Amino acid sequence: MTRFAFQIHAVDGAARTGEIAMQRGTIRTPAFMPVGTAATVKGLRPAEVRGLGADIILGNTYHLMLRPGAERVARLGGLHHFMGWDRPILTDSGGYQVMSLASLTKRSEDGVAFASHLDGSRHLLTPERSIEIQRLLGSDIVMAFDELIALPAPREAMEAAMQRSMRWAARSRTAFDSAPEHASRAALFGIQQGGLDERLRAESAAALQNIGFDGYAIGGLAVGEGQPAMFGVLDYATAQLPVTAPRYLMGVGKPDDIVGAVVRGVDMFDCVLPTRSGRNAQAFTHDGPLNLRNARHAEDQAPLDHDCPCPVCTGPAAVSRAYLHHLVKSKEMLGAMLMTEHNIGFYQHLLASLRAAITDHRLASFADTFLTRYKN
Repeated sequence: MTRFAFQIHAVDGAARTGEIAMQRGTIRTPAFMPVGTAATVKGLRPAEVRGLGADIILGNTYHLMLRPGAERVARLGGLHHFMGWDRPILTDSGGYQVMSLASLTKRSEDGVAFASHLDGSRHLLTPERSIEIQRLLGSDIVMAFDELIALPAPREAMEAAMQRSMRWAARSRTAFDSAPEHASRAALFGIQQGGLDERLRAESAAALQNIGFDGYAIGGLAVGEGQPAMFGVLDYATAQLPVTAPRYLMGVGKPDDIVGAVVRGVDMFDCVLPTRSGRNAQAFTHDGPLNLRNARHAEDQAPLDHDCPCPVCTGPAAVSRAYLHHLVKSKEMLGAMLMTEHNIGFYQHLLASLRAAITDHRLASFADTFLTRYKN
């Protein structure tokens, strides 16, 4: 069976649509990966996530190593069996948590020593240990361990983090290859770093290609730089990476971020926004985000979005904004569940629409129409 194969079916400008074939299934690109940080896409059963159109989900090395523990998950049959998801899983290496929990960490060339945010226990996360955890989880797409810093930052800091990330990328490659049974059915992605500096990004891309990876992530964005700066990087970063490999923009983002990134040649995305927003009464729609706490929805019998095909908006189980407003105000858990289901469905519908627009060579008009409506 195919370990990993990326095929591009159509190109429109810098954008591409295609498929990634893996042993556990095919991933249609551009793809949005719902985030299942702790072995669950919060509020939804795996069958619901799949039914909404997701081909792949994301799990997190840092959180799963702390609870329930990678070794325990391995003893229980691996992450897929543990959580009841039989399709591909990509695991984040833990690099983002190293940045976001900086006050609890101490970085060195070896790796990152940190105190658990759960119980204060001490741990050392190295490239080798990160890859080992992802192997124990049974990840289909393994991410190299990298050093991420918040932006904006001095060029010297961006350069140091990029260079260390490239050294860690080489160690991640060696660690991945040292377990051939897992490597024979999984893929390894490298992560480009370099902050907002084009020359550093080019140096990083060249180093990663010299090591060799199945796919390439664009890391170090969506960490405080703002959309214009992020798009400025994507204007050149995607072209620095191999045309024949998937390009994954980590941690992005809002619907308008995704549309702009697809136009610039990105193939894969993940973000906590659809689920986190759903738990906090925010729904994404073609007309922009809605806050269902607002009193104006109290007697509104319209669905969240007339143009969304998700079960919350369309069909016999569809519900009104008024009902969702009631659930939110009453703090009923069903409100968060339905809002999350809609948001994941909206994102998957958006990615399907982008794939169709690229296939039909009408991406520019689709993006212009979508963004004009979404932002007005």
